[in-house]
Amino acid sequence: MFSGFQVGPVFIGTYGICALVGIFTACPLAIHLYKKRTGNDIPLIIMFLFAALGVFFGMHLLFGLTNVAYWKLLFNAGSFKQWIERFAAIFGGSVFYGGLIGGLIAGGISIKVQKLPAGTAADCGAVAIPLFHGFARIGCFFGGCCYGVEWEHGITFHNSVVESANGVPRVPIQLFEAGFEFLLFGLIFLLFSRNKFSGKLLAVYLTVYPVGRFILEFWRGDEYRGHLLGLSTSQFISVILFFGSIVYLIFNKFRQKRQSGEIPR
Repeated sequence: MFSGFQVGPVFIGTYGICALVGIFTACPLAIHLYKKRTGNDIPLIIMFLFAALGVFFGMHLLFGLTNVAYWKLLFNAGSFKQWIERFAAIFGGSVFYGGLIGGLIAGGISIKVQKLPAGTAADCGAVAIPLFHGFARIGCFFGGCCYGVEWEHGITFHNSVVESANGVPRVPIQLFEAGFEFLLFGLIFLLFSRNKFSGKLLAVYLTVYPVGRFILEFWRGDEYRGHLLGLSTSQFISVILFFGSIVYLIFNKFRQKRQSGEIPR
């Protein structure tokens, strides 16, 4: 695939370009929707800036946690330069779920500090996440990362940024997930436009996406991301997010009924 191109001494990766397209498509849309609902777009811009910091640290931290067996190498490095090289290798990759969780935490703190209408801000964020992620997965495909299992009818990478992906035909799982993300974006945007599940669209996203991700993981071939209890790291997190979101939606429904008097106190 086309992993990028050289401009003088600088290599510009296709993944980075696709991720930027996703950011500058998803974030302005969410900010526009928030402004239509509240009349002010600045608070959501601030929220996204804080969320971006959470995404950055979260995605690298979770990647590092999947490499915990190699942490010992940091303590016997022969020099500071070697320590930096090993640290970059252990924490240099990224895991989407780490970025998602980090972004949600940082974004939630921003909402709390700014005293924003949490439901509206979260709904707008829920619209943005799958739209951005869809473009990012297209970038994964061009870059050759997050690759699929071997498949005789698949696509063969020759210039993947991950050497182990090259040389054999593989399931283009990145494109399958991109398609799923765009469909999920369409669903959440439709619900937002029709004022359905208002204040709960983030929970809807965190219910639907983990199901799709859990299934798609069976066709992922990048085993280096780690496994736990027979499941990939992402499948394990998917299970937690799915049931956590279901519990939240049930609890929220029960609370609304109590507040309306349908259930005696």
